Amino acid sequence: MGWGPQCNEVRSVIIVDSSVWIDYFNGVPTWQTDLLDNYLSNVPIVIGDLILTEVLQGFKSNKDSETAKTFLSALPFRQMGGYNVAIQSAQNYRLLRKAGVTVRKTIDIIIATYCIMGGLTLLHDDRDFDPIASHFSLKTIFNVNQP
Repeated sequence: MGWGPQCNEVRSVIIVDSSVWIDYFNGVPTWQTDLLDNYLSNVPIVIGDLILTEVLQGFKSNKDSETAKTFLSALPFRQMGGYNVAIQSAQNYRLLRKAGVTVRKTIDIIIATYCIMGGLTLLHDDRDFDPIASHFSLKTIFNVNQP
């Protein structure tokens, strides 16, 4: 398998979206979860507050939620919101809508904008990020073996 960043280089810090973490914790094999497993031992990964919330709220059992919280708490933590991110996220959403693109979840535009503003690379398995990456400078990791 081959993976590559959209920008031809992997940034030094990776943000992993909840779409990948959820599959990872559920044992769903995807190229993203395989890559995440590889990255955990040798690439700096940070967890954001919004992503942490999305991941933890999905667990049915308290035990599984606590296990995931302990695991994710070992990663560097970032607050993804704030005034500047909120203003830029709204602007990005409006520009996308003007271009005929509707992002289904506001949280995705906030995560994408945070990554864009911080120059971070996003590993995801959520189609909402694809048009954001094509209209803005969102750096994502993709599977070079897929058509």
